Parts: sequence; structure tokens; C-alpha cells
Amino acid sequence: MARGGGYGWALAAGFNAALAAISAKFFAPPLLKYSMVILFNMTMWGCYVNSLKALSSLQATVTNFAANFISSGLAGYFVFEEPLPSKVI
Repeated sequence: MARGGGYGWALAAGFNAALAAISAKFFAPPLLKYSMVILFNMTMWGCYVNSLKALSSLQATVTNFAANFISSGLAGYFVFEEPLPSKVI
């Protein structure tokens, strides 16, 4: 498998992890909420395992974390209208 495919899988894993957190906050009916969390987490683990087949564990983990972090931050800003600080540190 090509290295580019590994990064694609890691990015997809991070994005699905963020979607799991978003669905936990966004959906009101508990059955739908928990079903979506389970679905996105299962998809995330599948993507993460595929990324580990093509990349080192460090590359897969860092890429997964970065995608999750950025996706969660953007979702907080655009979906949940959370304020972002204008100055960092």
C-alpha cells in the first residue's frame, strides 16, 4: 500500500473521531446519539487500523490526532458557535 493511502486513512480516522464527538453533542434522541457515536467510532478504528498497515504507529497517531483536533476545533466554531480567542498565549 502506498504511503499516501496511509495518510488518507489516518485523516479519515481523525475526522470520524471528531464526528463521533459532534454527534454526541448534536443529536437529541439518546438512541440516535449513541448509535451515531458507535458507528463513527467503529469507522474510526477501521480507518486507523488501515493507516497502521501503511505507516509507522507514530505517523498514523500524529496524523489522526491532528485531523481530530482541527476537525473538532472547526466544528466547535462553525457548528456550535464557540468563541475562539483572538490571541494565543
